[in-house]
Amino acid sequence: MRETILEVRNLQVEFSGDGNIVKAVDGITFQLNRGDTLGIVGESGSGKSVTSLAVMGLLQTPGRVSGGEIWFRPQANSNPINLVELPPEQMQLYRGGDIAMIFQEPMSSLNPVYTIGFQLTEAIMRHQNVSVAEARRIAIAGLQEVKLLPSDELIQQQYLESWHQTDPNSSKPDEPKLAQLVKQHKEAMLERYPHQLSGGQLQRVMIAMAISCNPLLLIADEPTTALDVTVQATIIELLRELQQSRDMALIFITHDLGLISEIADQVAVMYRGKVVEYGASEQIFTNPQHPYTKGLVACRPTLNRRPHKLLTVSDYMSAEETAAGQLVIQEKEPQQPSEVTTEEISARWANLSEKPPLLQIKNLKVGFPVRGVFGGTKRYTMAVNGVSFDVKPGETLGLVGESGCGKTTLGRTLLRLIEPMSGQIIFDGQDITTLKGEPLQKLRREMQIVFQNPFSSLDPRMKIGEAVMEPLLIHSVGKTKRQRQERAAELLERVGLNADAMNRYPHQFSGGQRQRVCIARSLALNPKFIICDESVSALDVSVQAQVLNLLKELQDDFQLTYIFISHDLSVVKFMSDRILVMNRGQIVEQGTAESIYLEPKEEYTQKLIASIPTGSPERVRNRQLRSL
Repeated sequence: MRETILEVRNLQVEFSGDGNIVKAVDGITFQLNRGDTLGIVGESGSGKSVTSLAVMGLLQTPGRVSGGEIWFRPQANSNPINLVELPPEQMQLYRGGDIAMIFQEPMSSLNPVYTIGFQLTEAIMRHQNVSVAEARRIAIAGLQEVKLLPSDELIQQQYLESWHQTDPNSSKPDEPKLAQLVKQHKEAMLERYPHQLSGGQLQRVMIAMAISCNPLLLIADEPTTALDVTVQATIIELLRELQQSRDMALIFITHDLGLISEIADQVAVMYRGKVVEYGASEQIFTNPQHPYTKGLVACRPTLNRRPHKLLTVSDYMSAEETAAGQLVIQEKEPQQPSEVTTEEISARWANLSEKPPLLQIKNLKVGFPVRGVFGGTKRYTMAVNGVSFDVKPGETLGLVGESGCGKTTLGRTLLRLIEPMSGQIIFDGQDITTLKGEPLQKLRREMQIVFQNPFSSLDPRMKIGEAVMEPLLIHSVGKTKRQRQERAAELLERVGLNADAMNRYPHQFSGGQRQRVCIARSLALNPKFIICDESVSALDVSVQAQVLNLLKELQDDFQLTYIFISHDLSVVKFMSDRILVMNRGQIVEQGTAESIYLEPKEEYTQKLIASIPTGSPERVRNRQLRSL
């Protein structure tokens, strides 16, 4: 029987303001043993992150623990300590040492004006009585453990290979020289700043910082949300390896049940501050009991099936709050959507193939200048390098690839938001590559974009109605303000929002509602063509399903043509007729959505598919068997 490291009993967290008290966490209970992983899953606002902050003692005013206990055992066979009762100065002795945390966004968690070496050594010296030199040694060892730095032996091997390739006749460097080169190589990593590292590398730095003081408990709060599926897969594998090698207890927080299946032994499903289901990972995925859990399992697109629409949490349950503040959940029996048949796919593609293309791209190149020493342009970094394809009217063309592959640059270049270096963009029979002035402004009515982040896509000082009416005003659509208001109200209602929302501001809406507003705004001018640039990647999986269903409905209603950009092949497969796979600025594979999944030819495409967390019972069982 493994020793219990953490036990949370009837925890309650409240936030007060404007005379109201909101229960963010409402009487949750769970325990975690040494070496085990507890996955906490739920949508935004369910209380997941607040629970972790309560354990860490990081709740900010007006938040407070209003009831319950958090028992932590800092040493084997020692008496547990109730963290709730500890004064702040004593809690600091455990926070960052025995209990560590990896936050969601590494770029905002690291100070941009300090090197990663300074920030790592600062954390080590705060909890360990060591010199600066020893702290740097521990920091380097941590970076090697998280595989941001190779081992000393591998660094030596790389130097020897480079030496031999540069000058095969030169003598092999002696051991002292090699040792000095290895040391310089490792020290150079410590001198880098956060902006010089990728998202995946930054998250490895955060993990190295978290494990630098050998914690008994590691809390990972949405540590892979901002990462590509391939980088996400490597971070999950890294956390599993570190947990097993160090025998740590791990709490992994996410909104994605598929991701939880890749790492968790036990799962707690949270909804509106309560744990509505708790059990072994396999049981949660094979036989969920609560309607909310059933909805979360069902709403994520899968690669092995293609329904006409995705089920959502609302298909499984409805929730109402009584006058006394009690939450009443009513379970529903959802009607399972029919599968898209092979005959339907063939008939649709045959119909699309007969039409002349709406958009043609011919050998398009986009580069960003790299300045030389004296300010001149020395060379270009090619973000899009010789891309050619076409898009049929009414088609959804999926564009997939990792961050940095060029897909967003390509999408913005098609709308002339970025100027191409060469090539042609032909839209509706017209070469728009060099359009300027009034002709380009007229083109904007036909081509629109829905950006990734609904929080930054809307002006926080502008009411929702004004945001939707703005394109109408710019293009002089509607003779009077009243006509524009009626058009905005009609669009908001079409995307599932009440017309009363027109007088509210963006901060008064959830992420999914804001994205609906952005979609309504993109439809204001009746465009023919819309680019969806990672338009659901920032959303909870249940909200994502609602938005994906909405986009499909709107395509049928408004005869829209989409380019759907994402790094998630399962989402793209659900939406798309054809898929283009991009890597390093080039299209490396293309084909129908089914052929790309069933018969991927390129190793890069195979890697993208293999990295997607499926949440299938078979993968859960296989992972648990490997860990035994």
